Amino acid sequence: MQPTSKKIYLLSDGTGETAERVLRSGLKQFNGYNTQVQKFPYVTDVTQLQKIIQLTAEDDALLIFTLVDPGLRQEAKELSGQQRIRHIDLLDNVLNQLSLYFRANPIGVPNQMNLVNDEYFKRIEAVEFTVRGDDGKNPKLLHKADIILVGVSRTSKTPLSVFLAHKGYKVCNIPIVLDRPLPKALFEIDQNSIFALTIDPDVLQQIRKQRLKTLMVSNRSSYSDIEHIWSELDWADQLYRRNPTWPVIDVTKRAVEETSSIILQAMADRGLAHSHTEIGQL
Repeated sequence: MQPTSKKIYLLSDGTGETAERVLRSGLKQFNGYNTQVQKFPYVTDVTQLQKIIQLTAEDDALLIFTLVDPGLRQEAKELSGQQRIRHIDLLDNVLNQLSLYFRANPIGVPNQMNLVNDEYFKRIEAVEFTVRGDDGKNPKLLHKADIILVGVSRTSKTPLSVFLAHKGYKVCNIPIVLDRPLPKALFEIDQNSIFALTIDPDVLQQIRKQRLKTLMVSNRSSYSDIEHIWSELDWADQLYRRNPTWPVIDVTKRAVEETSSIILQAMADRGLAHSHTEIGQL
């Protein structure tokens, strides 16, 4: 039996990323549907809106929109009602409740989340810094870092660093290698900014085997040997015990976003968090 085909159109006066993220999250709860999603970004006038509404009606699609312009949003509601189109206004209740809470009207200007301002350039600077500080390449940067990650190879240090950098944090990460001392500079900075990563040895072995396979390197390397991995993790654990200020985070089966959340919460608890807003556009 062929899966039921459905069409969903996303309409926005910004990039449409917000609508798409919400939709993708919702679609995970429904199996057995062949869903065609089409996005219509940067819709800024009624003529564009009318054409998309007409197409939605002809294709019997579900319409989801994020329109911050009050005139366009009202027009979208009225046209959808006239055409009997099933529609979802993702921002309506949010904006209404915020207006009541702040006792003010929204400005109604789209694309406010990625304006090229000081905040934007700070994020760019953080990403560039983090690239330079990846994998212990430049220990001299440690004293300028907001966050330092330490852990054995393949504990998600680099992707986690990049994720945090996009939130405006300057990040360095230092690999822990068996029987090798860590950079002296690591112990000369604020220890509250250092986070230790660990992982289940069996899971780490599988990750490293896959890494070697990708690089077309023989599995005979000690890199993926379970005894070697146990020794590495034990070496790291001894290091962590000697530095109890470092929170130890087990990244086994944890998404980068979840690990990042743990780190940022710890930073907030220590009064070291930034007040950066999220990246993205409606």
